[in-house]
Amino acid sequence: MNWFQALILGLIQGLTEYLPVSSSGHLTIGANIFGLSGEENLTFTVAVHVATVLSTIVVLWREIVWIISDLFKFKWNDGTRYAFNIVISMIPVAIVGFFFKDKVEAIFGSGLLVVGICLLITAALLAFSYWAKPRQRENISPLHAFVIGIAQAIAVLPGLSRSGSTIATGLLLGNKKEKLAQFSFLMVIPPILGEALLDVKDMAEMGISTAMAGLPTMSLIIGFVTAFVSGCIACRWMINIVKKGKLIWFALYCAVVGLAAIVIPLI
Repeated sequence: MNWFQALILGLIQGLTEYLPVSSSGHLTIGANIFGLSGEENLTFTVAVHVATVLSTIVVLWREIVWIISDLFKFKWNDGTRYAFNIVISMIPVAIVGFFFKDKVEAIFGSGLLVVGICLLITAALLAFSYWAKPRQRENISPLHAFVIGIAQAIAVLPGLSRSGSTIATGLLLGNKKEKLAQFSFLMVIPPILGEALLDVKDMAEMGISTAMAGLPTMSLIIGFVTAFVSGCIACRWMINIVKKGKLIWFALYCAVVGLAAIVIPLI
């Protein structure tokens, strides 16, 4: 992987982690375009995912400090309630990640056909959430947090957007747009870090030298920095987009890219 490929893939990861268009799907498409696969792709993917987690922490640091400070008051308050909902949302993805992730990947794979189909599903979900007008709730309940967590767990499929699935599900449940994007981005921090740790374990088993083969240090640094910077921009942008309810344009984008991912390899 050269520096230019790392720059483009880092930019793709940083932007698409927060925009509801599937970062895993776009990384798969990008890797196919550049002809990248195997260990170097796994190592790079882990690095750029960690970069986007750091960008979330930077953008939402006030909310994170608020939650942590309320937790240390050791009483039931708004911060502990918020943290409890995040924990509840993690249950489905933890079950899928620990017990079914390999089976899901074995059944569905990660080729362009799967990515294309899942992008079309993402488009349909975003469009449906845009047109549906349920009664809005003031706060996200534990039950809704769990259902949103199920949506996140299903989004392990490449092409099914994590942010798109969680935000659209929350909207369909009737939660306020102003709070959904923030909750969606905060709830994703533990699962992404957990997934990165599992990938690091796999890399350690194959050996660091093997995992880094074909991936120059400079390319890794460029990809990490690009993913972090673009992630900060995309995170702020997406919060504003959700507040304005402009998700229909992403539905159209996912539909076009999904069809292209299915049709172009057949030509």
